Amino acid sequence: MKKILFYLLIGTSFLAQSCINANEDPVSVVPSEGISVNPFVNGSAQPNQVWIDLSDVNEQNGQPKQTTTNRTDWDLAFYSGNEFKVILNTSIMMAAGKIPNITDIEKVKESDIASLKDEVQVANFNPDNVQYIDDVKGNFPTGTTAIEEIKATASENAVYLINLGKELYTGTIATGSTITGGDDRGWMKVQIVRQGDGYKVRYGQLNAAGAAIKEVEVKKNKAYNFTFFNLKKNQEVFIQPKKNKWDICFTVFTNIIPSVGSYINADFVTTNNVGNVGAYEVKVASGAMVETFNKFKKENVDDSKFVYNDQRIIGGNWREVGPEGSKVKGDIFYIIKDGAGAYYKIRFVKIVNEKGERGHPTFLYKAL
Repeated sequence: MKKILFYLLIGTSFLAQSCINANEDPVSVVPSEGISVNPFVNGSAQPNQVWIDLSDVNEQNGQPKQTTTNRTDWDLAFYSGNEFKVILNTSIMMAAGKIPNITDIEKVKESDIASLKDEVQVANFNPDNVQYIDDVKGNFPTGTTAIEEIKATASENAVYLINLGKELYTGTIATGSTITGGDDRGWMKVQIVRQGDGYKVRYGQLNAAGAAIKEVEVKKNKAYNFTFFNLKKNQEVFIQPKKNKWDICFTVFTNIIPSVGSYINADFVTTNNVGNVGAYEVKVASGAMVETFNKFKKENVDDSKFVYNDQRIIGGNWREVGPEGSKVKGDIFYIIKDGAGAYYKIRFVKIVNEKGERGHPTFLYKAL
């Protein structure tokens, strides 16, 4: 019996030692540089817009500041620069169309615009619907907007039919999928004129007249790109941080496909090009992401590649989605230059959480 126990102990010792030896020299895995950031998009319905300031870093944990707002918190945004431009909430599929031959908002009746309602839509596979959305590149000071630039002569400003887009989806979503819109939010008629160095907005339900037509003044605030307004709540709302206090935004986004028209895009990342933030993409050889990303330094930045006139440089290009699932592309990362001239490198590492649910992205970034 003693001999049996002795040999069992020897065997056990040998097995344990073999395991230790097998793991003594594991294959070295080089960690990627950068702080890991989890934007609070908040799940498969992607209810949040997340505005991130890469330069405003928490000293305790190294995290950049996130400002989170609900996608349905706002409808219209009024530009604070020299031009008088108004944009729609692209994240909830809003659209706007000029009501023909009418300059008096009280004369608009729902029966007058029945056919127009069929046209002022997003993602209806009609190439002509791009006229009812804003410039997808985000060049709002100079680019086209569904609501034309507000003219100095009040009578020259049209009345618009506003499609308020979609509510947030609240039902069950299959793992790995996303549903970005729920019930229709309805319609309004809106007319905007200049009010000094700001805007005056008249709006209401389609059959509204007299006292049922609401009227508000929206002032420009030069510290911000836009002043945001919620038509349903009849109030200004805080959405974007100050114009030099955010760099990228995680959001749902209305984009376009040439010859197809507008469509809705989840897992989208925009840059603050109105705030003079630029970006460009760096292509990486297969299997060399971590090494290339780690070795990329400030002296490797090519300033000639920065794009300032398109907010979609990151867009949805960082990931692949389809019937076989969603994944982060492993052969690209991005260089960001903020409005103050600071440089950052960013690479995306996750699009889903440990359960496989969309709306849980992760990226790594480092200042250069």
